[in-house]
Amino acid sequence: MKILSKLERKVGRYSVKNLTAYMIAAMVIGYVMSYLAPQVLFNLMLIPSLVMRGQVWRLITWVITPQGGQPLVFIIMLFFYYSIGNLLERTIGTFLYNVYIFGGVLVTTIGTMLVHIFCNYVLNVPNAGNADCIVSTYYILLSIFLAVAVCYPDMTVLYAFIIPLKMKWLSVLYLIFVAYSFAGESFYGRVNIVLSLLNFVVFYLSTKNFRRFSPKQMKRKRDYTKQVKVKNAENVGHKCAVCGITDKDAPDMQFRYCSKCKGNREYCQNHLFTHTHIQ
Repeated sequence: MKILSKLERKVGRYSVKNLTAYMIAAMVIGYVMSYLAPQVLFNLMLIPSLVMRGQVWRLITWVITPQGGQPLVFIIMLFFYYSIGNLLERTIGTFLYNVYIFGGVLVTTIGTMLVHIFCNYVLNVPNAGNADCIVSTYYILLSIFLAVAVCYPDMTVLYAFIIPLKMKWLSVLYLIFVAYSFAGESFYGRVNIVLSLLNFVVFYLSTKNFRRFSPKQMKRKRDYTKQVKVKNAENVGHKCAVCGITDKDAPDMQFRYCSKCKGNREYCQNHLFTHTHIQ
């Protein structure tokens, strides 16, 4: 998408590298707080009714909200999503990965608030789902898995560290799991799931196609770049150390080595007697 390309040229240097590690660190903090300081964690969660009462910090602090679960399962989940998150970042680039993650956080935040406003002030359904509202980045991490499955459909991973399965079949299991979770979730939990999937769909359509990031296409690109570099290196016999001109650029140009410069430094006829000697 042209907009993303323009943004990357302008602000791409500010992208956060290894963003998955920061997300996981936030979830670990939230998980520890759920045992040691549950009331403090509650004051940081995204509860729309309380945000409407002025607790606007919840719009940001909710990202540390953990999904819960047994410690061992939680740790295995974090290791798994750390690996696939880094894989996706290397595949689509740091900037696009930042757009994907921050876009998911933004869509979830705005979408949750809009659903609350619509339910409470348009449909007049007071406090819909607020009693057991848990909005977390858990389903955003799951959407990372879906993106990786699209990029690497034939990549094999060990499901439960035992069963080898291709990513495309694991993505089917993922969708079944999401459907099962959707049935048992609270109102805002279901909103969380829908918004995480919506983030993936929007990003997929905005980048047009993830297939250009497939391993086959990436290998072809790397091989082509390597061949071009080798071909250029083979065709260049002489290169000026000042202006960079080569015998390929100017076949009639004369090149000479300077005996007064340290190392084998070569200069074209225009800079042979005008350059500064390197000692």
